Amino acid sequence: MKGFIKKITNNSKPVVPLHERLLDDEQLTRQVAAVFALLSNLYGSDKLILKAGKVEALKLMRSEIIEERVLALQRIVFEDPTIDTMPQHKELPQIINEIEEEIADLIARRTVEEKIEKKIADRMQQRHEEYLKEIKIQILQESAGPDNPHTLKKLADLEKMDQINLSKSAMEALKPTNLGEVVGQERAVTSLLTKIASPFPQHVILYGPPGVGKTTVARLVLEEAKKLQFTPFKEAAPFVEVDGTTLRWDPREVTNPLLGSVHDPIYQGAKRDLAEGGVPEPKLGLVTDAHGGVLFIDEIGEMDAMLQNKLLKVLEDKRVIFDSAYYDPNDPNVPKYIKKLFTDGAPADFVLIAATTRDPSEISPAIRSRCAEVYFEPLDQNDIREIVTRAASRIKANIDPDIPGLISDYSIEGRKAAGILADAFGLALYKNKMADINPEEVHITHNELHEVFQASRLSPFLTVRASEKLEIGKIFGLGVSGFLGSILEIEAVCFPATEKGKGRLRFNETAGSMTKDSVFNAASVVRLMTGMDMADYDVHVNVIGGGKIDGPS
Repeated sequence: MKGFIKKITNNSKPVVPLHERLLDDEQLTRQVAAVFALLSNLYGSDKLILKAGKVEALKLMRSEIIEERVLALQRIVFEDPTIDTMPQHKELPQIINEIEEEIADLIARRTVEEKIEKKIADRMQQRHEEYLKEIKIQILQESAGPDNPHTLKKLADLEKMDQINLSKSAMEALKPTNLGEVVGQERAVTSLLTKIASPFPQHVILYGPPGVGKTTVARLVLEEAKKLQFTPFKEAAPFVEVDGTTLRWDPREVTNPLLGSVHDPIYQGAKRDLAEGGVPEPKLGLVTDAHGGVLFIDEIGEMDAMLQNKLLKVLEDKRVIFDSAYYDPNDPNVPKYIKKLFTDGAPADFVLIAATTRDPSEISPAIRSRCAEVYFEPLDQNDIREIVTRAASRIKANIDPDIPGLISDYSIEGRKAAGILADAFGLALYKNKMADINPEEVHITHNELHEVFQASRLSPFLTVRASEKLEIGKIFGLGVSGFLGSILEIEAVCFPATEKGKGRLRFNETAGSMTKDSVFNAASVVRLMTGMDMADYDVHVNVIGGGKIDGPS
């Protein structure tokens, strides 16, 4: 850069160091004039005059004296108005050389700054274009949404499937629609209503065999409670149903569909906007979905014991508390609703209605102590007949008068009895498909019913019926199996012993030791009442069927 300046000042002559040149006034004058011309090109004429005015060098610039002009150059180039020492004539070459060095540095610095500014401008232009491109993409996404042709095709397929309806299934059509249609459970319905349709509803456990209407009654009782003004249930109170046998959860709280869980932003994949900020996302469970309504858990006896204990805590607190190592209450990126969930918990104020087919002794005492208990009775044959008759009227089928009685011989479950009738209806309709009859004109006969029995491998519950005539050596005993009573057919035969006093009392071993003891007790009663020694006879007692019937007698 210095060489460039010297080349300009020397008017394209060979470059020779200044201190080696003759210091004549004409040469110095041309050199000073060249420097002023360079400054004028560098700053511009107007700006040069302004700079000279600031350092009080205007008068010196216009002077005819070479020393004063060099002093003006010193003040302008070094931007120092305090330079007052007038240079000596012999010092002029050295001072001009210093001025040229400073101008060379200034030009070099300006060149570098211009390059940097150009790069900055180019980079800003590039970033500006990228930013504009992102804004355009964002606007297009907001206007078009996240869908693409593939997702839109799937949406169209789903909407097309929604337009296809198979009407009602058989179970839906045959299910009671109000409490008045429930058969055989009058006491249970009244008991459940008094516990739910109240200003202070209670948690309830329903006991009973399968197929007697526990789930249906629970749903209908909530609908009745909504109609009463003194109950806390609003019109939109939910009925959330879950099966305890299929309810799974992770003890590490990674997932818990019943109570809810927290999805951390790293391993479980929270929402994108939350994951990018490292914010954990609480997932609400079924207990929160049931807030203000009823949570119905079918087969609660099959639920995990630890999960039952966690549910008890929610029943007491009426809230679900969330916790996560990733949660920072001071993080400004955490949305307000997530802060509220971690601070106050999720509301879970609901009424629990649990159903089970197990014996009450098998249910957790902690749950039983917090719940009222309602017992559903097993259905008898009269109940099954009424259920079948009502079901036939719902599907508008014509049946023979003894069809309900036949079905009651093969099933003691209301759901199963309705299913048998639906199968027979479908079979009768299939047989008449060539006749092109209306479904309301279908007539169900014994033939269709027996075909259904055979296809379903069903057998009647009552295979032996008692006679009105007495018979020596035969009697019926009463037993209990689950929720049902059972008739035991017992037969006995007695022979004189081959040797007096050495008779034997035989009883089938498979019946059980307690049943065998009952036979010995009966022998003692015979001796007490008649004075007859059973040791003089060979007595054989048999329970027909050969199964184990052990239990107190």
